[in-house]
Amino acid sequence: MITAGAALLTASRAVEHYLSHDAWPSPRRLWVSFRQALLPGFAASVVVAALAAAVVLDLFALRAGRVPGGAPMLVVVALAGLAAAGLGGLVLVSAARRRLLPAVRDALRTAVSHPGRVAATAGVLAVAGTLAVLIHPVLVPVMLGHLLFALHVLARRNTGPVEATAITG
Repeated sequence: MITAGAALLTASRAVEHYLSHDAWPSPRRLWVSFRQALLPGFAASVVVAALAAAVVLDLFALRAGRVPGGAPMLVVVALAGLAAAGLGGLVLVSAARRRLLPAVRDALRTAVSHPGRVAATAGVLAVAGTLAVLIHPVLVPVMLGHLLFALHVLARRNTGPVEATAITG
């Protein structure tokens, strides 16, 4: 959990660099990016884990009938969790080009101006989550790489030119 956020952010920056420059960043640049992302990545991991735990606990409580609302609230909470995951995907892609807090603001602006992009990102994440459960565990990192690539391509869709990434060299 300590390095998960930094690893995801570094991988996202590497994919962004590849899409912008048609070449992978050097291992040295990746290491520098990883070190810079350790603290913000850890903080983001804690926030994501807390939000995911809250959604899962709510879903279990609704499903068991411990709280009122039944099936309609179960659907509402599941859709809210998916929307939050979609927003998180937008933040991850945006954070590949800028610092974390500006990336959150950028993702929120995108979510307000293009809600379909949040839905598409959530859909990609839902499919990837389903595949992660169904495939052999050895292949999960490969699937995560494809997921990052898909999120970056989705974010670039119908947008103008993308500014230079944080990993240049």
